[in-house]
Amino acid sequence: MKNLKSTFYLILLLAIASACSKFRKIERSEDWRLKYEAGQNYYAKKDYYHTSILFEQILPIVRGLPEGEKVEFYLAYCQYYQKTYLLASNQFKVFYETYGRSQLAEEAFFMYAYSLYVASPDAELDQKSSVEAMGAMQNFLNQFPGSQFTDKATEVVNLCQQKLEEKEFLNARQYFRLKYYQAAVIAFNNFKKTFPDSKFLEEIAFLKIQAQYKLAQQSIVTKQLERYTSTIEYYRELTDGYPSSIYLKEAEPMYTASLNQINFLKSKNKKS
Repeated sequence: MKNLKSTFYLILLLAIASACSKFRKIERSEDWRLKYEAGQNYYAKKDYYHTSILFEQILPIVRGLPEGEKVEFYLAYCQYYQKTYLLASNQFKVFYETYGRSQLAEEAFFMYAYSLYVASPDAELDQKSSVEAMGAMQNFLNQFPGSQFTDKATEVVNLCQQKLEEKEFLNARQYFRLKYYQAAVIAFNNFKKTFPDSKFLEEIAFLKIQAQYKLAQQSIVTKQLERYTSTIEYYRELTDGYPSSIYLKEAEPMYTASLNQINFLKSKNKKS
């Protein structure tokens, strides 16, 4: 059994060495056609690393020739499959701009935008790529109505929109967590204006009550009446908009405390 394993590993090593030797011979060759054919074979085997090496070598030679179109297109996909998405996006864009009349131009434009989307990070991080991807994909939809990629492109636009929405929600909530309560209230109101159909609106409505209530508590006496009154208004927005909200039980004590403070402040003002 041990000898069989040793033989297997030896054969495997010899095969790898042979493959490397074969590739090195192709790589050193001055025949661009040989490299072109070999690159296509590597690509068919999903060996994108060796494909990209050969195609990058011959690209300056074949640019302008019929083979150049396929080389640039495959190079873009090699970068995509090797997960260098921003490089892939740029390569697909260059292809589209260079070969605008090609049958592959539509796919290249789509992949330019899609690669930007795949490169975009989670919602907690900067969403520049999401903004660019959404804009590029919307341009694609406008330029290629009825495309075979329409459904996927529409999905990407929606997913980018959701990421941007979540990012804005997290930014607004961060003000609250940092105890910048006045800034938090402003951010929550702006979020509602920007995303009137957001899934976060119920939570936003509750957080706004909390932020306003804490702001009122920390305020100087001359501003407390106005700010406790706003807390009441925000509570009513929650109950009117979400009568079965999971946040009502937690919001009610702040509502009651605000009413009591308003009555106390009004009576105090009358005495003075």
